[in-house]
Amino acid sequence: MAKNDALFKAVSTGQRKEVEDIVQTELAKGANPVELLMDSMIPAMRDLGERFSRNEVYVPQMLIGARAMQAGLNILEPLVAKAGHKPLGTICIGTVKGDLHDIGKNLVAMMLKGAGFKVIDLGVNVDIAKFEKAVNDGAQAVLLSALLTTTMPYMKAVADHFKARAGVKVIVGGAPVTQGYADEIGAHGYAEDAGASVGIVEKCLGLAG
Repeated sequence: MAKNDALFKAVSTGQRKEVEDIVQTELAKGANPVELLMDSMIPAMRDLGERFSRNEVYVPQMLIGARAMQAGLNILEPLVAKAGHKPLGTICIGTVKGDLHDIGKNLVAMMLKGAGFKVIDLGVNVDIAKFEKAVNDGAQAVLLSALLTTTMPYMKAVADHFKARAGVKVIVGGAPVTQGYADEIGAHGYAEDAGASVGIVEKCLGLAG
């Protein structure tokens, strides 16, 4: 199945109701739900993320695009699961202990879900025990977000905790976080923004082409 241009555009421009209508119409015509997701919706979210990284769109457009994507996913996910399609991988994400900011974290979570990952969203003020439980439940990567410089040291505590866990990748991000800080605490990856997060996670998990 070729890319559905109307669905691609509806996701990338955040037309939630239009996404729902197109998905329902295509399914009624016998379209493959996995192909709708993989050939049209996921590429639209990737395109949106790339444009965000180039400052061509901003947080509001990202949010409405992600919500439009979610509207389509709500219809497709049960059908995709029934078809036996497996996610690219499982990640957990949370804003670290002491920090209650969630907009950036929510954007990253929606981008990764839109890219085909299973996302365990732990919310805000997340301590090591919650990240540990998510890893025990199958998360291959631990994504840490912080907006306050005062909560950044907790990122190091989490990174230190998982250093001995083979196969668990720690990826950090947030306004005050830098590549230098990620290197300093031994994180496996650093995402400058939500648009970059998908590529970083794929690279850390060995999925990048």
